[in-house]
Amino acid sequence: MSHFRKFNFLKDRVLINCLAKDIQNAKEVSDAAEGHIAIGLLSVRFPTVEENVAEVKRFQKSIPLVSVGLGGGSPKQWQMAAHIAANTDPGHVNQVFPASGYTLGLLEGNHCENTVVNALISPTGTIGKVKINTGVYSQDVDEEVDLQTALLMMKDIGLNSVKFFHMKGLKYLKELEAVAKACKSVGIDMIEPTGGLNPENVKEIVATCLSTGVKYVMPHIYSSLIDKDTGRTKPEEVKKIITSINSLM
Repeated sequence: MSHFRKFNFLKDRVLINCLAKDIQNAKEVSDAAEGHIAIGLLSVRFPTVEENVAEVKRFQKSIPLVSVGLGGGSPKQWQMAAHIAANTDPGHVNQVFPASGYTLGLLEGNHCENTVVNALISPTGTIGKVKINTGVYSQDVDEEVDLQTALLMMKDIGLNSVKFFHMKGLKYLKELEAVAKACKSVGIDMIEPTGGLNPENVKEIVATCLSTGVKYVMPHIYSSLIDKDTGRTKPEEVKKIITSINSLM
């Protein structure tokens, strides 16, 4: 089983996931978050596994927790993300539901004992129903499955974190609440709301998750924090978010 060893949760509950343009920017936002952060490095950053592995290892010299990302939840990147993580033990890796078991097995086979693998599930517009067909071939199928069943399948695999994407800000907040409650019910420790999160709505999203009693919450806050002119994530906005979340607990 993967563990949360590299995670520095705020009050043992919340950690944010943000991008960084470069190592200096990563240091700035990490300082602003007082270390309660995972730095997302997308697998689309470079065209090969080897180049991405080298980049992750560069960041790891300065940043304790790297989150290897797909890039917009793209299922085409599933294998790239899995092999980057298996060669770096980054702490966290994002994965589509159909490839999450493969990824967990690959990590364990490489003796990576410090990385949490999530599985991406999507909202449907109906509370208690989700989409798990988030892979390359299955994504175009219009199919819904029972939420509890989906999470129990994750438990069967050995996963301990659910990525809920695309939130579209607050649009699917009630569905997110149901997923967080189900995580608590079945014993999955972490929920990761993703998609359209920003400094204005993240407090409500995190508060909703915390109210369910789920153990950990990791909101992904990406483009809304990036300076459009420089491409750098703004530390001052990260600091505001941490202050805002801290006020909940």
